[in-house]
Amino acid sequence: MSNAFVQQEAVQKLLREGAGLHVPGGNERFKAIIHRLLENICTLIDDYNITEEEFWHAVNYLHALGGRQEAALLAAGLGLEHFLDLRQDAIDAAARRETGTPRTIEGPLYVANAPLAEGHARMDDGADPGEVMWLHGQVKDTEGRPVANAIVDIWHANTLGNYSFFDPSQSEYNLRRRIRTGADGRYSVRSILPSGYGCPPDGPIAEIAGSVRPATATVRRILHFFVSASGHKHLTSQINLSGDKYLWDDFAFATRDGLIADPIKVTDSETIAQRDLEGEHTEVCFDFTLCKALSADEEQRGARLRAKA
Repeated sequence: MSNAFVQQEAVQKLLREGAGLHVPGGNERFKAIIHRLLENICTLIDDYNITEEEFWHAVNYLHALGGRQEAALLAAGLGLEHFLDLRQDAIDAAARRETGTPRTIEGPLYVANAPLAEGHARMDDGADPGEVMWLHGQVKDTEGRPVANAIVDIWHANTLGNYSFFDPSQSEYNLRRRIRTGADGRYSVRSILPSGYGCPPDGPIAEIAGSVRPATATVRRILHFFVSASGHKHLTSQINLSGDKYLWDDFAFATRDGLIADPIKVTDSETIAQRDLEGEHTEVCFDFTLCKALSADEEQRGARLRAKA
């Protein structure tokens, strides 16, 4: 069907009034956005001959989505969060901005104010019998110089694919730490290898995933990062562990070239002793390159609703 009905004078008048364009005051930009949104929704209804039953099913879906607080997960699963990264990449390229470690999505599972350590920390509480992981690397600028006093904020899932705070069976801030780099720009943590995870099977996101991409309702093994330092652009990123079957086919479109790390099995007794570990473990090494900030705002992470323990 065409959208001829939406273009009728009575409908256009309704859309203008719905967006408040017929009255002075208010936020003009916001009103223009609402008008475009209303017009697009009505055109969609008209073009696909959406029934009243289908419309109210969608409204009820939004109720369920808000009740489960899964809107951010939906934004990731539909690719909207990844779209924002692609759009910012294009803006930076057009402005000939310097490039560093690729950005990628934050996801909905960050919790603010994790314990802060100097140089090194242990992230797990010892309750999960997962394989020991030694994660380390260096924060550098685009000239290859180490960045001192950078904050490397790390969070990841346990071996069941669950995140502390959202999983009440885990201790507070389990598998969540912030590390401040020294003069050498280096950070390291002892933790456990995470598992991949899926979207909640009983929630509204699973309904969407089952309808549009039933084979990709799983997220691969990932380590999330915020990396920040004075004078540098804040980086939101995550690294993906090679060998995962969902590496390039995950739910949230977050895998990017330059963000894949190779886990290495460490059996050398001297290295094990230097790290004060009990035996064989997996090493993951990843360095970050931060770009120079052009304003104080660029040093801060973007504003969005985040959990606080």
